[in-house]
Amino acid sequence: MYNPEIEAMDRERLADLQLQRLKETVKRCEEMVPFYRAKLREMEMTWKDIQSLEDVEKLPFTTKDDLRENYPFGLFAVPTREIVRIHASSGTTGQPTVVGYTQKDIEVWSELVARALVSAMADSSDIVQVAYGYGLFTGGLGLHYGVEKLGGSVIPISGGNTKRQIRMMVDLGTTVLCCTPSYALFMAETADEMGVDFKQLKLKSGIFGAEPWSDRMRDKIERLLNLSAFDIYGLSEVMGPGVSIECEQKSGLHVFEDAFLAETIDPATGQRLPMGEQGELVFTTVNKQGMPLIRYRTRDITSLHDEPCGCGRTHIRMKRVRGRTDDMLIIRGVNVFPSQIETVLMEIEGISPHYQIIVDRVGGLDIIEVQVEVSEDMFSDRIQGLEEWQEVIQAEIESYLGIGVKVILVEPRSIARSEGKAIRVIDNREL
Repeated sequence: MYNPEIEAMDRERLADLQLQRLKETVKRCEEMVPFYRAKLREMEMTWKDIQSLEDVEKLPFTTKDDLRENYPFGLFAVPTREIVRIHASSGTTGQPTVVGYTQKDIEVWSELVARALVSAMADSSDIVQVAYGYGLFTGGLGLHYGVEKLGGSVIPISGGNTKRQIRMMVDLGTTVLCCTPSYALFMAETADEMGVDFKQLKLKSGIFGAEPWSDRMRDKIERLLNLSAFDIYGLSEVMGPGVSIECEQKSGLHVFEDAFLAETIDPATGQRLPMGEQGELVFTTVNKQGMPLIRYRTRDITSLHDEPCGCGRTHIRMKRVRGRTDDMLIIRGVNVFPSQIETVLMEIEGISPHYQIIVDRVGGLDIIEVQVEVSEDMFSDRIQGLEEWQEVIQAEIESYLGIGVKVILVEPRSIARSEGKAIRVIDNREL
């Protein structure tokens, strides 16, 4: 399923393909979507003004608020009778966002996910356990269709029922695991309770995404689950899983540029940033029929790189997502991402990979508390010295962030586990 004609295409030829598809996408949006027609008119733009890829900067941004305001079908570029599947966000932070797919969109998506699976060492002989949630969330069905397109065997187990997940791995010989990284660590914990040794299983690779995670967490997952861990990126508004993924080099996630035009911008000014500079990730879909998006602001923070990759793929790479502009905490004027704290914690032996960040405001001053689980062995062996050890961890985090924090070491298994995306931050300032 690796497609060298596309994935190793000469950059000049790839740019020509992108430009052609970009023009077609803007034309479709202008003709079929009133929201975009009004936006382009406002900017005195038309699809005919797109003469080079640099002209994308002249196009309007699209935000999640735009999707909510056009709920449910206002951004569809085809009649609803041509939509064969609808996905949607949970709407827990506002109006849900709805995404529609034509039959061609489903075929393209399946192909992209199949190509992503190949990047993560999968082939048609593999048994792939999909432990992402099924339903309106795109993760489960996205990976499912990709496995079938690849010709592999899929176990559509969805999330939850962790002991059953482990039994399926043992009994069915799962070779590839797909889930969130935090759930993978929970699986390792559960397997240990069950007396299951991952070294005795057939797992060879894991495809983990849907939440930011650090290289230190990767090291822990690979050691505990005895597999090679790959980061995958996607978002339902743009397509779902399969927008980008790491190859065996693990030096960034290749963006499938034949389907997505990627940029980074300064989140404050909207100015486009050069390659290598960190900013907010923006995508334009260039071969989507049902609901094409122009310059969609993801809120994810990363950087893009176009240096050659040892795998032979020529598509640009994005660095691991550092965090989100809407997840970023501003503590006494300092920008703090949960992933920064995770990076420090994962380097310290004796603590579990489970933590929670609690932000509050006392007397007008923002304070940050990090609750960290200690391992079973450390809790029983060093219970008398935990206070001193707590101070050491606190000093490490403060040195890294440059601000004062409070670290609380808590008992093993006292922080709630998640079978989907882990809830890392509780910000009481918003209450």
